[in-house]
Amino acid sequence: MERDRSILRISGPDAEQFLQGLITNDIDRLEDGLVYTALLSPQGKYIADFFLVRDGANILLDANIDQASGLMARLGMYKLRASVEIETSPLHMHRGLGDIPTDAYADPRNPELGWRAYRSSPMAESGVDWDALRVMHTIPGSGIELTPDSYILEYGFERLNGVDFRKGCYVGQEITARMKHKTELRKGLATVGIKGAADPGTAIVRNDKIVGTLFTQSGKQALAYLRFDRVGDGMHAGDAIITLSE
Repeated sequence: MERDRSILRISGPDAEQFLQGLITNDIDRLEDGLVYTALLSPQGKYIADFFLVRDGANILLDANIDQASGLMARLGMYKLRASVEIETSPLHMHRGLGDIPTDAYADPRNPELGWRAYRSSPMAESGVDWDALRVMHTIPGSGIELTPDSYILEYGFERLNGVDFRKGCYVGQEITARMKHKTELRKGLATVGIKGAADPGTAIVRNDKIVGTLFTQSGKQALAYLRFDRVGDGMHAGDAIITLSE
């Protein structure tokens, strides 16, 4: 759901330095507005993705509500003696399409995803089918396509402006950099055509071999995690026919 977000407030004189050593993106990008980033395990696998934005002297962290408590605990574990406070904020995330309000920020992942703002009042339903936009533009969802088994480069984080390869070290950086310098990724997220319906998590099969996994479906399109060397004609997920989108 579009309102299922939790806003954390990170404050203290060491806040920026603290985050810089953990996240996949460069904290200096806060000067440009909203920053999309992730926290990884030491093995380079996904823990959570979120947005960061300045709020006066503090930093707001906009996370999936199901990941917020675990994220707070993980950040607290890394805090050690840093002069940093991490607490929940009473603010609410708002989002929409069209002209960007004066208190809002463009979604850094893709211009078609509109804007986000952080306000004291709860958000009303916008009527926007956000899942349809995610599928159309191949945007992974927290806890849906993105799971603890995910490597972020296979889910388009470079295209989504969620990772910076010029910044210093961060947790999971070595594995991520190694994947970046491969000639090409053999697996990854893609938008596919679908005729019929199948539950998220259904295996995609071709010639009796598993090609990948089906995730979010919207109309005649869906997101799928694919093994690229096995894709082609004749793919299916259960009774649904899967085709490569143009």
